[in-house]
Amino acid sequence: MGAQRSRRLRLTVLGPVRAWHDDTRLSLGPIRRQAVLVALALRPGVLVSHEQLLDSVWGDDPPGTGRSVLPSYVYALRRALDLPGGGPESSLIRKEPGGYRFAADGFRLDVTDLAERVDAARRARAASDPASAADRLGSALALFDGEPLAGLPGPFAEQKRGRLLDRRREVRVQRLECLVDLGRYGEALDDLAELSTSSPYDEPLAALRMSALHGSGRRGEALTVFADLRRLLRTELGASPGEALTRVHEAILRGSPAMPPDTAAPARRTVNELPGDAGRLIGREAEVAQLLGAAVPGAVTVRTVDGPAGVGKSALVVRTARELSGEYPDGCLFVDLRAHSTQRRQTPVRALQRLLHSLSTVTGELPGDLDDLVAVWRAATSGLRLLLVVDDALDANQVRPLLPAGAGSRVLVAGRHRLAGLDADLRVTLEPLTGDDAVSLLTDIIGVRRASREPEAIRRLAGLCDGLPLALRLAGSRLQNRAAWTVAHLVGRMAGGDRLGELNAGDRSVETAFRMSYEHLAPEQRCAFRVLGMTPTVEFDVLTPAAMLGLPSPETEVLLEGLVDTSLVQQPQPGRYRLHDLVRAHARRLTRETPREAADARKAAFRLHLDAARMASEWGVDGFPTGPRPWDGPFTTWQEAEAWLDAAGGELADVVSHAASAGDADHSCWLAEALVDYFVRQGRYHEAETTLEIALAHVAGTTDPRMPLALWNSLGYTAIHQRRYNRARACFEQTLKLLANRPDAHEECRTYTAMGALDLSMGEAGPAIVHATKGLALARSVGNDWIAATALIVQGLSYYFHRRNEEALACFADAYPHAEAIGRPRMLGRALSCAADAHLRMGQFTEAKHRLRAAVTLVDQVGDFFLCARSLTRLGTAEQADGDPEAAIALHYQALRQHQSLSRLTEPGYDWLEMDIRTRLGRAYLATGRWREAGREFQTVQDAHARSKADRWRPSPAGGS
Repeated sequence: MGAQRSRRLRLTVLGPVRAWHDDTRLSLGPIRRQAVLVALALRPGVLVSHEQLLDSVWGDDPPGTGRSVLPSYVYALRRALDLPGGGPESSLIRKEPGGYRFAADGFRLDVTDLAERVDAARRARAASDPASAADRLGSALALFDGEPLAGLPGPFAEQKRGRLLDRRREVRVQRLECLVDLGRYGEALDDLAELSTSSPYDEPLAALRMSALHGSGRRGEALTVFADLRRLLRTELGASPGEALTRVHEAILRGSPAMPPDTAAPARRTVNELPGDAGRLIGREAEVAQLLGAAVPGAVTVRTVDGPAGVGKSALVVRTARELSGEYPDGCLFVDLRAHSTQRRQTPVRALQRLLHSLSTVTGELPGDLDDLVAVWRAATSGLRLLLVVDDALDANQVRPLLPAGAGSRVLVAGRHRLAGLDADLRVTLEPLTGDDAVSLLTDIIGVRRASREPEAIRRLAGLCDGLPLALRLAGSRLQNRAAWTVAHLVGRMAGGDRLGELNAGDRSVETAFRMSYEHLAPEQRCAFRVLGMTPTVEFDVLTPAAMLGLPSPETEVLLEGLVDTSLVQQPQPGRYRLHDLVRAHARRLTRETPREAADARKAAFRLHLDAARMASEWGVDGFPTGPRPWDGPFTTWQEAEAWLDAAGGELADVVSHAASAGDADHSCWLAEALVDYFVRQGRYHEAETTLEIALAHVAGTTDPRMPLALWNSLGYTAIHQRRYNRARACFEQTLKLLANRPDAHEECRTYTAMGALDLSMGEAGPAIVHATKGLALARSVGNDWIAATALIVQGLSYYFHRRNEEALACFADAYPHAEAIGRPRMLGRALSCAADAHLRMGQFTEAKHRLRAAVTLVDQVGDFFLCARSLTRLGTAEQADGDPEAAIALHYQALRQHQSLSRLTEPGYDWLEMDIRTRLGRAYLATGRWREAGREFQTVQDAHARSKADRWRPSPAGGS
């Protein structure tokens, strides 16, 4: 498909934008749609983000609908450009996460034709064939059909239009050089006069015009051109004519009959200022390949590399430039703008003056005004193909004046900041090295023999250096300079003490590099950066720093995005942020200077997580009678709070640990208790136990006397769900001992209700009723609906197992108003599902089906796969009993699909539930006479029984089994 399209589709931009399939002209629609096409097609093969596309076409006046306007433009362009019968996967415009990509091999561009004809002319000139070169350059100029990208709006089109006009001028000048070389002076003079008017400072052009005038016998006019230019340079720029132009002037004064071709051209030496490589470049093969990619045809190719201090940006661009240097015979230049250096920062004026002196195309005193210097620089580079490396750039304003004018030139820019204001063809964000690459770099520094003696210590050292090449090199240098040290010794010093303090060698240190980035921040950004060092999770969204800074979320997001642009903060996915480990360590060191700020920010973060955990807990906010009440924070519903906790992934236990290590025992205990129900419902029992054990280790420091009781109760609650019944009983016995010395009605009702659930789980229905009854009375006295509902369900199930069905139904009916008061679907669904069991036993199939369908709807809302599967398979049994075994089979299969969403590792009732569903399914098959299918299900039940070594199902009412 790509090959077929490349022969048929042609796109021209060297005039009005047009497209053809073979000889058929295509309708591209309004100019704004054409601008979208150009913004994609002139970046072939490059993923263009939605934001880049909007900026390219609409600039500072984006559409009110934002990025949602783009699909309509892309859809219309696909209809116009794609061949009939193709799908999205074969379209020229590919939609990818974050943006669009224009297929690089899907079309032919007139800019590519221009580049090929100019290259052919270059080869002809190199072969001393100026006549062929002039013809090829003439055919290149014929590709232009008026102003390039005529009438197209937007910053991207405007910039490309300027570059293509510069390219046309360069081609005209090269053709005129060929005509002068051939002695065809008359053909050249009209164009030379026109170009000289628009470029009055261009000395190579003036030299060419003087040669043509002199060759035409107009010696006086040639001398006048020199005199006028010399006066202009002195008056406007304070400069004198260069050496090449002076030589042409002197030759005309001598009356030479003709000027040799190399006399009229400016004398130039090949310059290569690229720094030498320092050590091997490890782990950057993909990035080098990106930077080495094909240049943009007929334009200056600009590629940027950004990343945090010490990540190896300079090494990457220098290595890439060295590999490219053979392609740039006119010069390879290097300029260090020293944005983050102890030396004086390089201004664009000083950088341009140095670059011009390096090229030796301009002599005499250079102007001190930036605009004048830019004019001289562009004139000097208009006919050159240069490679320019710009290192340690601070912003786009530093870099933009340095861009050479010669088409085919390439610029590689390295800096800690993402230069959003610079129009780049490719942006590479450099991250620290992965584990294996970091180990390889350390091994390369200290030697294979030394590294092989301590492979685990080497890997640990690479981790402590966070994969940052500067840190790895400094650590390796310390080991080089201390032959008596083992790798494990340095690991011990870094792990047990000041990690940043160990990463220094001579006048270089990681902390100094980070400090330079920090000192360039605005005051409000510095405050935000310090505060981010206190975040209790490695990854976070805008809500955590907003709470810590006491700012609205939109204002905080602006600060975070600014820090992302400085490479101090990473953005692993939209809306999520993180600091690399060493950067985080640096931020925390900075908080020593502002201890009050750090303490307040830390407490605000704990408070945010506490509010979310308590709101997400099915116990309800009233289930936590001590500690701070939720403030008017960002969460208005339990769904919002739960979704926010979900986004934190496996880092929630770290919040409890962080509070404990900060000496905040209260928040450590409150958080551990609040997170228990959330963890248990997701089968994350290890995390629940870990947080509780961390909090218990610090419970002596809490000011809340309820916490020892609450933490032991929570441990027992977790153990019941794990079916670790002996551990659960030990926890509740510990709580009863504590209650004897310090009564607490709230925790006492939790204890007795949980003990009833434990009794029931162990098949002891009688004691379960006693404990649950006591727990219910206490729960009603303290007004805790969740514990009351749980106690009634325990009572009801206990009556059910004694076949006291009416009493069981009464308990489930009493549980329902308490569940409604909580307002959580899971508890409502549990009460309905348990009541349905009693109705099934009593032959009341209509009532059972009504309750089970309602239960399925409720628990499906919260993703409770266990309770959903349990209810679906019982609904199947009800349908079979009501005379519809085929409907029963379908429902049992739905239950099995829900069961497949569970994990045997985190759900203790996994095997029991499968056996229960398949037993019911087998019975349904028997009812339809499908003996073979029934036998298969019963065999699977036997296999599951043998695998789990389960004697029989024991209900776990707290877990809904």
